[in-house]
Amino acid sequence: MNFPVQLSFLFVLFMSMSQACHGQDKANESVYFTEVTQTHLPIDPKTHALDVALADVNSDGLLDIILALEKEPNRLYINLGEGKFEWKKDVFKKASHDSEHVRLADFNQDGFVDVIIVAEDDQQHEYYLGRGDGTFEDVSDRLLAKSEGNGLDVGDVNGDGFVDIVIGNTGDAPANFLWLNNPQKPGYFIDASKDLPAHTDFTQSLKLLDLDGDGDLDMAVGNEGPPSRLYFNDGKGVFTEREVALQTKEPIHTREVISLDANGDGLLDLFYANLTSNGGKTERDPTGRLFINQGDGKFIDETAQRIPSYTFSTYAAHVFDYDQDGDVDIILSVLKIPPFEAYQMQALRNNGEGQFEWATEEVIPKTTVERAWGIATGDVNGDGKTDMVVGAWGGQVRLLLGK
Repeated sequence: MNFPVQLSFLFVLFMSMSQACHGQDKANESVYFTEVTQTHLPIDPKTHALDVALADVNSDGLLDIILALEKEPNRLYINLGEGKFEWKKDVFKKASHDSEHVRLADFNQDGFVDVIIVAEDDQQHEYYLGRGDGTFEDVSDRLLAKSEGNGLDVGDVNGDGFVDIVIGNTGDAPANFLWLNNPQKPGYFIDASKDLPAHTDFTQSLKLLDLDGDGDLDMAVGNEGPPSRLYFNDGKGVFTEREVALQTKEPIHTREVISLDANGDGLLDLFYANLTSNGGKTERDPTGRLFINQGDGKFIDETAQRIPSYTFSTYAAHVFDYDQDGDVDIILSVLKIPPFEAYQMQALRNNGEGQFEWATEEVIPKTTVERAWGIATGDVNGDGKTDMVVGAWGGQVRLLLGK
């Protein structure tokens, strides 16, 4: 009589252990991604990677990773194939700066990817010309000024075919920079900061995009405090602010501005990713604000009816169609503030009409818990699916392969 009972007990125990092991095996997977950090990336659980960029820097057809690091030398991870990366050391300056953001472009028009990185506290911006073989020439002395740089973007703002630079600044003299690429000496710059409005906000994010549909690059500005701003380009790289172009009553602390066509009307909308405070106490509503383009250069805050409210803070956000249903979704890098704790990244799904709902459980593997920061997407393993690289403050850079 005891034998069947013992068998039953052992069977139940076996099934419980099997389910537990199965659950552990699948903790790194979601419906859309597999987190492969441990087998594919250099392991450094204390990295302060505040921004991430992907590009083929050595001309082998594979996307490599460039990291902007706070208080450490910036890094290059070379793709060895199948999305597995190796840290190629001593490519950038060995000095430890307070790097915040990285952007890539072919500034000198030689066909190779160049790199600009801005730093905040120590004001040591870096600029490198790519040689196409995974090495770079340090030409940081070509940059025109130092600043407490935070926001950064690149694009051709004056229509001359050369990529220009805009830098958002904080500190004692926080006026933003506009540096035009010199067409007579590509890869060198001319200071055109006078062609920006003379505001002295604490700018944390700049996004170049066509806000009014006239074919030139305008600028969305995200600041530490109100007001958020929009600057409109006259087509020649001269920017002016239009009153009430960005309409919101919510005082926000923005860390990143991203653009997306949320409601599928062919017009670019704006999402401002926000903090409650910079690692301190609760101060403001950190819910990201979604501004819908009205088609006349005006953007209306429609967050209340389109974005679920939340209490965590987001230093970075990214837009792409992870479920491949034809509309764009949002990924959020998340921290719990206060105090300043790691938190699982979050995903918002678009219903196709610009209304978003939580989809974190389906999208984000449970292992993806860090003080997450900058996000970059691309096909790093060549399977035709979009992958995601995520930076972290005092944590491990993570790689999620698209399924």
